[in-house]
Amino acid sequence: MAHIVIIGAGIGGMPMAYEMREQARKEDQVTVISDTDTFHFVPSNPWVGVKWRTRADIAFPIASYLNKKGIDFIHSGAKRVHPDKNQVELMDGRHVDYDYLIIATGPKLAFDEVPGLGPEGHTHSICHVDHAEKAAQKWDDFCASPGPIVVGAVQMASCYGPAYEYVFIMDTDLKRRKIRDKVPMTFVTAEPYIGHLGLGGVGDSKGLLEAAMRDRHIKWICNAKTTRIEAGKMFVTELNDDGSVKKEHELPFNYAMMLPAFKGVDAVLGIEGLTNPRGFILIDPYQRNPRFQNIYSVGVCVAIPPVEVTPVPTGAPKTGYMIESMVTATAHNIRNALDGKEPMEKATWNAICLADFGDTGAAFVALPQIPPRNVNWFREGKWVHLAKVAFEKYFIRKMKKGTTEPLYEKYVLGALGIKKLK
Repeated sequence: MAHIVIIGAGIGGMPMAYEMREQARKEDQVTVISDTDTFHFVPSNPWVGVKWRTRADIAFPIASYLNKKGIDFIHSGAKRVHPDKNQVELMDGRHVDYDYLIIATGPKLAFDEVPGLGPEGHTHSICHVDHAEKAAQKWDDFCASPGPIVVGAVQMASCYGPAYEYVFIMDTDLKRRKIRDKVPMTFVTAEPYIGHLGLGGVGDSKGLLEAAMRDRHIKWICNAKTTRIEAGKMFVTELNDDGSVKKEHELPFNYAMMLPAFKGVDAVLGIEGLTNPRGFILIDPYQRNPRFQNIYSVGVCVAIPPVEVTPVPTGAPKTGYMIESMVTATAHNIRNALDGKEPMEKATWNAICLADFGDTGAAFVALPQIPPRNVNWFREGKWVHLAKVAFEKYFIRKMKKGTTEPLYEKYVLGALGIKKLK
């Protein structure tokens, strides 16, 4: 019997648990360790931030659903991974031994890298449902006394889609409240241009997103390094393409949401051979750590180099389809290891995304994620908004059922008219 331990119960960890249970042998034990006892659908957080969703709409307790599939659940944070001992030390003092470990923790949100950034500072966040709820609590207060809004992503951020979603969703909500004319909006981003997305652009993402912002009277600042944030004021240094300073900005705001940079979680940070300097898990083409070959990793916590060098540092996103592909490859490779075989499956490094704009939306497909690409596709339309609403319900239902069907191939790719990917 082998003990397979998964750290994390989010977008990567929950599907990983179900697929691993299906691929593992009957006698093998699968255990999920998580610092939270609930799953929440992260892509819905921008809706939570304007009260279009509540926590109850997008979150549910996970223990009973995992247990129904024969998966053990430990509700405790991981304090430290000890690869030399094949052991995970928990926050509650316990130690869990493993034969195989899958790290699916997601990121640590590096609010501390910019003074004044984050829910404990002067800006809001939609990276976690707790943060989105806090943002929503302040939204009604803001709408009662509207003023300037600043939205975007700071240097080293690697997930830009939610910032675009949130600025457009707020624009839609303000129009419905008939107070949009009282709210100047500015989008501040480390990207070298609008629509870069950490991917070097996808199709005509630059033109389409710039047009969407102009149509909604949203100003923007690119190549932006956010240096510090004070109450009601953001300080931003705008750079030229050669890295020289173009302009210093002092932006007033009544409401601000800035996505932070990501790092690896404390449980793995600084373990030589396991992580890079920022704490992301090093993997080979089979999702396996090169030094500790019984440790695998999936999701946002995986180390992926930037697509290209930019004047202000940007990271590469890990989208849902990519994570789903990592999960499937990992499950099959661990089964191979259990059977005494070498790993064979590699994740499909493709980027596919549905981004909601409130009453419309944008979809993009980058195959592969890093240029040059075989498919470089970006479209906007009301159908994307409807597709994301439907996909939210579909994903949550799948997590409750514990099925392992390939979500993006069944739903998203079908909606986009794209054949199954190889």
